[in-house]
Amino acid sequence: MVGMRKGVVFNINLHKTEPIRETTISSMYFAPGVTILLQAEHSGRCSSEFGCYSVLHSLRFTTDERPAQWEQRLGQQGRALCKRTPRWRAVAVAVAVAKLQAVGAARRQGTMKGLYFQKSSTNEEITFVFQERENLPVTEDNYVKLQVKACALSQINTKLLAEMKMEKEFFPVGREIAGIVLDVGNKVSFFQPDDEVVGILPLDSEDPGLCEVVRVHEHYLVHKPEKVTWTEAAGTIRDGVRAYTALHYLSHLSSGKSVLIMDGASALGMIAIQLAHHRGAKVISTAGSLEDKQCLERLRPSLARVIDVSNGKAHVAESCLEETGGLGVDIVLDAGVRLYSKDDEPAVKLQLLPHKHDIITLLGVGGHWVTTEENLQLDPPDSHCLFLKGATVAFLNDEVWNLSNVQQGKYLCILKDVMEKLSSGVFRPQLDEPIPLYEAKVSMEVVQKNQGRKKQVVQF
Repeated sequence: MVGMRKGVVFNINLHKTEPIRETTISSMYFAPGVTILLQAEHSGRCSSEFGCYSVLHSLRFTTDERPAQWEQRLGQQGRALCKRTPRWRAVAVAVAVAKLQAVGAARRQGTMKGLYFQKSSTNEEITFVFQERENLPVTEDNYVKLQVKACALSQINTKLLAEMKMEKEFFPVGREIAGIVLDVGNKVSFFQPDDEVVGILPLDSEDPGLCEVVRVHEHYLVHKPEKVTWTEAAGTIRDGVRAYTALHYLSHLSSGKSVLIMDGASALGMIAIQLAHHRGAKVISTAGSLEDKQCLERLRPSLARVIDVSNGKAHVAESCLEETGGLGVDIVLDAGVRLYSKDDEPAVKLQLLPHKHDIITLLGVGGHWVTTEENLQLDPPDSHCLFLKGATVAFLNDEVWNLSNVQQGKYLCILKDVMEKLSSGVFRPQLDEPIPLYEAKVSMEVVQKNQGRKKQVVQF
């Protein structure tokens, strides 16, 4: 058996005077990353389509491509020639045999690299490292083996992991993934090999999404629409779930309601605005910079009002009450709030975030406040004001869907609906340029510090 290293171009020359044998190719071991160049020469006319005589045809493949792509690369030219000459029929056989060998070689890989994070024992700092990991075990029961094509980057809530006793020396990084099904367990009913899927790995997943191949339970995946790209699917799925959770399940969004979405130019804010507009709501948003304000003002359908809080002079409560005729807004989705007086808050937080009293003031009767502030503290006067308005406070934690199997059906419906709206153009995510895997470590450090605006997606 001949081993071919990654990056090597392997030529198979098929001349009209030399017979081809299947064993010529089937006896060779094709490692991932090998480029295979199939060449064949014939003297007859191909067809009226191609109009060529006595030429050398070349077909180039790589063992990293999925089987369907090999056949697509063979394309009409290969199919047309297969019907006309035995030589190209032999090439088609060679492609099929080499394809099987490449798949088998990929399954025989011993290790692969994945991105993990390690928390310092002395402080809260975390570092990101690439680690070699063993090949995945045999796919059994309801598990699916997935070739990852794209993985979005999101902040890691280390505090939540600690509270749920999930800390370990090296914790996998990357959860929002899109890819191709390689293998399925004997109890899998929703998927089969070569299906294109998207999903969110659970908190307790042992596999990092930033790895070439992962193993995941089928109940965390849904089919990816054909017209949606890998990066769009991975970059939208989690923010779509968060927007649905906040606006549908926690605040019962409906047509005609007024909605305040804080920091609308963020990845979550943009998806939430688009979902609210789709449901016929009147949307108000805040902008933390001139660039964010211009981005929000360009949206169509247009927002009812964009409140510029970058200079610290705008009063969010006054602006919302003015826009609603003094009635207040029906739904508030915040991006954090100030809990204390000006003297006790950091300067940056003072400038961009409203005080909790402002949110309570601008809420209308029967309003819903959906907060991302996990340490929200309400004093008795605050609670009394909410009581008089009949208002509710809900905490946005999208992890709750996977903490109980009772919610699994609703969760899958949300994932499917997010993909349908992405496919139909309702969702138009603000994604940064795709980045390669070797840049994931640096990009993840930026994301963890919350320094980026657009969604970062790693493309394999």
